[in-house]
Amino acid sequence: MNLDAMPLARQVDFVFRQLEEELTNATAGTVMIHIRNNAIGKFGLRQNPIESRNGSLEKLERGMTPTQVQAFRKMAIEALQFRRNWTHGEIVYDFAVRPSAGTWSASICYESNYNTANWSYRYQQPKTLMVREFPNQDAEA
Repeated sequence: MNLDAMPLARQVDFVFRQLEEELTNATAGTVMIHIRNNAIGKFGLRQNPIESRNGSLEKLERGMTPTQVQAFRKMAIEALQFRRNWTHGEIVYDFAVRPSAGTWSASICYESNYNTANWSYRYQQPKTLMVREFPNQDAEA
């Protein structure tokens, strides 16, 4: 699938559909999406670590339900309206499930990136002459 030809909203939808199985039953974590030229280049899910106490793993709490994952995907797409005027950067969605309350929460962070390596040819500074480069005024006299 060519992500370059799709609008960013459809690309984010695609990412969340790819991560749907991982998000289901995840209790907390971060979805990261890296964007270059308005196209998603890399994405992934960083789940919060599984805790252990006294050398034994804790029983995992119930994580996101399929319905909550769909709501998360919808919220991620709708939140794109707050992204303004940048084509390179990252979108980070942090989420956590509160199983005792049956709710979940998420926060979104947009980070724009700019590469200054290719600015040098666009914004040339006017050349200033050094003292030794000034024309010899004595030769004209």
